[in-house]
Amino acid sequence: MNYTVNQIAEITNAQIIGDKELIIKNIAFDSRIIYSTKNTAFIAINTHKNSGEKFIESAIDRGITVIISEHHFPQFENITWIIVGNSVDFLQKLAQYHFENSHLKSIGITGSNGKTILKEWLYQCLWNEFPTVKSPKSFNSQIGLPLSLLQINNSHELGIFEVGISKPDEMQKLENIFHPQIGLLTHIGTAHLANFESEEELIDEKIKLFKNSEVIIYNGDNVLVDRKIKEIYSSKKLISYGLKKENQVLITNSISKDGNVVVQYFDEEITFPVHQRDEATLTNALALITVLKELNIDNQKIVEKINALKSVEMRLEAIEGIKNNMIINDSFNLDLDSLKTALQFLNEYKKPKKSLVLTDIVGVNSNSKELYEEVSELVNEQKFDSVFLIGNEISKFSELFKSKTFTFINTKELIDSKHLTEIENQIILLKGARKFEIEKLKDILELRKHDTVLEINLNAILHNINYHKSLLKPTTKMMAMVKANSYGLGSYEISEFLQHHHIDYLGVAFVDEGVELRKKGITVPIVVMNPEQHSYETVIEYNLEPEIYSFRVLELFYEAVQKSGYDKKYPVHIKLETGMHRLGFKSFELDQLSETLNKINVKVQSIFSHLSSSDMPEEKEFTMHQLETFEKSSTYLIEKLGYSPIRHILNSSGITSYTNYQYDMVRIGIGMLGESPNSEIQKQLQSVVSFKTVISQISMVENGESVGYSRRFKTDHTTKIATIPVGYADGIPRLIGNQVGNVGINKTLAPIIGSICMDMMMINVDHVPDVKEGDTVTVFNAKPSLKEFAEYCKTITYEVLTSISPRVKRIYVKD
Repeated sequence: MNYTVNQIAEITNAQIIGDKELIIKNIAFDSRIIYSTKNTAFIAINTHKNSGEKFIESAIDRGITVIISEHHFPQFENITWIIVGNSVDFLQKLAQYHFENSHLKSIGITGSNGKTILKEWLYQCLWNEFPTVKSPKSFNSQIGLPLSLLQINNSHELGIFEVGISKPDEMQKLENIFHPQIGLLTHIGTAHLANFESEEELIDEKIKLFKNSEVIIYNGDNVLVDRKIKEIYSSKKLISYGLKKENQVLITNSISKDGNVVVQYFDEEITFPVHQRDEATLTNALALITVLKELNIDNQKIVEKINALKSVEMRLEAIEGIKNNMIINDSFNLDLDSLKTALQFLNEYKKPKKSLVLTDIVGVNSNSKELYEEVSELVNEQKFDSVFLIGNEISKFSELFKSKTFTFINTKELIDSKHLTEIENQIILLKGARKFEIEKLKDILELRKHDTVLEINLNAILHNINYHKSLLKPTTKMMAMVKANSYGLGSYEISEFLQHHHIDYLGVAFVDEGVELRKKGITVPIVVMNPEQHSYETVIEYNLEPEIYSFRVLELFYEAVQKSGYDKKYPVHIKLETGMHRLGFKSFELDQLSETLNKINVKVQSIFSHLSSSDMPEEKEFTMHQLETFEKSSTYLIEKLGYSPIRHILNSSGITSYTNYQYDMVRIGIGMLGESPNSEIQKQLQSVVSFKTVISQISMVENGESVGYSRRFKTDHTTKIATIPVGYADGIPRLIGNQVGNVGINKTLAPIIGSICMDMMMINVDHVPDVKEGDTVTVFNAKPSLKEFAEYCKTITYEVLTSISPRVKRIYVKD
């Protein structure tokens, strides 16, 4: 986009306060991840859950001078305002105008699964055939799609956009602003089905996108999809693809020994090799071929393009590095969109210094000078301490970069220079095209080299938090429990992410945990749930907020407040005993408690209790008794105090099972990590943690031979055994050895055999297909799941996670 403020106002019927002639090329909607302020406006998006207007000041502090908002805030000087009736409607109206005046051929992709993969595959195949624009990441929602459409510029001839909906009546709004010429419907699955009365209603909603399409390409394996498409759109050009013989585009034979498949496209045959043989990949390949044929790409080129496809990596990794560095590894692909995404991710971390490794941008059909001018503008706004450029092309434009800049022809030259290993206390972003193999830099810079890793998906944590928030009132606050090293996932890394996403409170068990977070820059309020008496001075020094559960604790803490000279009312959190019989003031103590609190220099920030059995439906009567006790006791205490502290009692399972008792705040712990005792709730959550390792060696063990310490396992036939480098020192309990527990290899469960060693264990891989040394082994994630692994261990998921050793490398992923 490239409009003046005045043009935008005319298009959207908005009001202007300020400079009408300013040029707007970008619209930012999240003040936390503004990577460039040049020609950028910030839009304050208001929804029923949140108001973007709260973040206007933050956007202005970052350098934004144009604000799009539903209200004018005159206290901010020298700002140009575009005042709109509804921020989302404004965005959609502007995107509709921009799209309808772009004159490009468009492909719209919707469905339940495979949208992003197909979008990226199509882009890989078509960028050098037509100047092409695509949705960044998975921008496909009521807000994401308009932002994607606003990327279209005059040079583009083809646009590939994802369109996603989760509720009835959403697709019509999106079709109003985007009406693709070619409509592509991928697999229809169970995602969002809970929001619809039936699968038929979901399909009806999805295919509204194709109302004005000339061609509809759809997965015909679903009988209901096939019938609905033919009923509603019989006058359009319809092409079905899939694995069933009734489709017009299908695989005509089983996969041959040489790995080739033959695809029948109407009366033609196209033969190409496949490396992945699962149904989803094959079906996506059929969809890809069908779209390419519709765009008149010849068969030979199609085969060449399929052979050249690269895996779609939609992830960034954050890894602890040597010399107290944080390594952000995005060495999977490189284009302008993914560079912007990486710079956004970088802004979530608060280290004062940062460095960048950046390679040539490969495979972009555009003017090099213009491209690298835009790249340098983005990079210069980040104020990197050092920039390391790799590649002949980008090195020609090194003078455009304002930071201390070094150039190298290839990655080996940078490694040999030793520059990177001299960096201390920084974030180092590795961003490059795959051909430069800059993942080798990660191997040099990471602190832990152990092949066994705990992978934490940060976006999944955010999804799970947002799911629980969707059950709550917009005003209800949320405390995230990050005690015990965030359940073993990494206290600082998780807390930093949560702080970035505006969590209201963090909860830790002991003072040392809170102090560590404060020292690393966490500023959000932190409640210490079990402050020990010798630590009260430290609580005050580091601005932590203690749980007070007895008169002894209250007296000792107040003595520390007096000694410290703290001259305001210190915030404390009062724990009430409601039936768990662990910690807390009892109901008969409330009169004395209120009298004491009103006399001393403290302020009750919150009153709370803890449910012992909210995850057990059979204990509902007891839980209701706890809730009633809390209501009665907290109300009485509030009356005696004369003011209203925050009240909270619900934990993760309480949020989903006893939502009506949310009070002013809830506390989330294991639910944040994607675990719920309720099977229906579990379906709505995403898995956060994946514990992985690799196969070190595979051996054939003869009949009657023993495996491992104490000869606890003996073979009864010649057996294929794999050894993996993970043991009880990594957090794997010995009790799951000898065929009690399993691990996952190539989507197959393989039993653990023999005694688990300190650093290794052995598994039976007789029945694992295509197994080889170096293969990835899943200790837990999907197969087996975390819950299944906990069942092997005869314990709960909390204990499994908190038992994982610090020596296991943590990798933080955003996909």
